Amino acid sequence: MPEGDTIFRTARALGRALGGREITGFRSTYPTLTRFHDDAPITGRTVERVEARGKWLLIHFSGGATLATHMLMSGSWHIYRPGERWQQPRQNLRIAIENAEFIAVGFKVPVAEMHTAQSLRRAAKIPPPETDVLRDAFDAAEAVRKMRERAGEEIADVLLDQKVLAGVGNVFKSEICFVCGVHPFSRVDVLGDERLQALAAAAQKLVGANVLEDSGDTIVTYGGRWRRTTRASDPAESLWVYGRAGEPCRRCGERIECRLQGPNARVSFWCPGCQR
Repeated sequence: MPEGDTIFRTARALGRALGGREITGFRSTYPTLTRFHDDAPITGRTVERVEARGKWLLIHFSGGATLATHMLMSGSWHIYRPGERWQQPRQNLRIAIENAEFIAVGFKVPVAEMHTAQSLRRAAKIPPPETDVLRDAFDAAEAVRKMRERAGEEIADVLLDQKVLAGVGNVFKSEICFVCGVHPFSRVDVLGDERLQALAAAAQKLVGANVLEDSGDTIVTYGGRWRRTTRASDPAESLWVYGRAGEPCRRCGERIECRLQGPNARVSFWCPGCQR
């Protein structure tokens, strides 16, 4: 599943292609998207802005309509010039948004909802801006408070809660715990506020480093710097622990371990030497 950095970069690219331009064509295989409030079509409106909220991507149109999409495991957005050959077959199209210069195609997008400003505020699944670790409005103190509310739960599961740290996914979860020296199976109630604050800060730093203009589409948390400009052939080459079970820790040499964790059986990786 794409993590917050991927959705942020996608929103940035869509914003450049669609922002401020009038929609000349809008089609979807989802009937509920093709017409909006009082049968007002999306065609003819202007894209005011595109934003990422955690793993959700929001396209705001003039007149108060917002298209909210979630990629889950299969979805992706592509941008093409008119007449340019698509990289996926047309049967994978779920949403297409056109203007005079570009066409944005949502392939295999599994979750797509059209909202008004009011329904967007009420949408419990879509995190508010202050929980998104990539937003200036991110409230680290509130994130710590929400972590503390889940005192009896294991910290790696709590980090995945998009109402706590929107944008953190399974890769970043393990990497954040490593750089903070926290065992992923530690319960929140055994961690002091300073450690929880460090986890929130690390989430901002690691996810944020992967949305820079030249960061590419491979998550990077290891490499001397927080990022590097060349894409690794093996994604694990750019990470401290994720995907490196059985390999030596880059810091202490202990063998990286992994185990399924939580009700959704998400795999967690850690170093038994650095994360006791």
